[in-house]
Amino acid sequence: MAVEPEHATVNGRKKPQRPQRTHREVADELRARIRSGVLRPGQRMPTQAQLAAEFGVERQAVRGALRILQSEHLLTNISKGAPATVADRADRAPAGPAAPPQPTTVALAPRIASAFEAAHVEIDAVCLTAVSLTLAIGEPLRQIYAGRLKPAKVDVRVLLPSRNIDLAFPVPVGGRQGENDPVHERWLAQRNAQGQVLRHNLLALRATHGIDVHVSFRALPFTPPVKLYLLNNTEALFAYYTVTRSEALIGQETLPTYDAQGVQSMLFAFEQGDGLRDTTFVEQSHLWFNALWETISSELELTD
Repeated sequence: MAVEPEHATVNGRKKPQRPQRTHREVADELRARIRSGVLRPGQRMPTQAQLAAEFGVERQAVRGALRILQSEHLLTNISKGAPATVADRADRAPAGPAAPPQPTTVALAPRIASAFEAAHVEIDAVCLTAVSLTLAIGEPLRQIYAGRLKPAKVDVRVLLPSRNIDLAFPVPVGGRQGENDPVHERWLAQRNAQGQVLRHNLLALRATHGIDVHVSFRALPFTPPVKLYLLNNTEALFAYYTVTRSEALIGQETLPTYDAQGVQSMLFAFEQGDGLRDTTFVEQSHLWFNALWETISSELELTD
């Protein structure tokens, strides 16, 4: 009987098998296919047996992945019999009362991709470093370069903490260590780098696709305890920064810090028109953002 290549022996020893993917990794790959349009709304998924063979996993892992996508309203008709079906408008994450809170890494990119379907895209954000926003913008950029989206105009405004304030977080557990505090310097470098990447990637659309793009940053005189994304004057996505004690590796030194992992923050979605509660939240969020932008914020240069 022939020996499978990955099990072939070398000097009498078996080659180590590749670690099997988890059900979450399978869900991540299938979610990406749905978001990118490879799997379209209304389309039948491959059978569980086919997915198990493709990913090299047991059917139990496939079922776990499908259940995750069903909980995110991306799949319907999951059963042991017929293949699941991609949900109608599965490329559009639900907002309003029907939208379950989801981690920022899951919820933000599809909502921003949907916002880019408009002719005039308007995004306002309040955040600590713009990491999540920069990552999420990658999805509509891919769709623009693939020819599936082409807005005429994009306006992005971002409020970030000023470099000159004493941040509430991230900070060393024992407090800031003078003007050259390494935790503050690392945050500043990340804030500047993410902002520069975000601005560069968006402004590149002018040259490549003739899109009218404007990206502006202003500095806040305080540490935002929450993150907020406002999309096309119709949606508000809101999450808390939950501060925890953690270890930060800076250079060769490990420092105990108080910090918040914003990419994992649970994002709550509100949409104008989905009842008085949601409509009022969206309207008040815009008033709050504009008030900060026009009053106590200042010019922000993304430089060291």
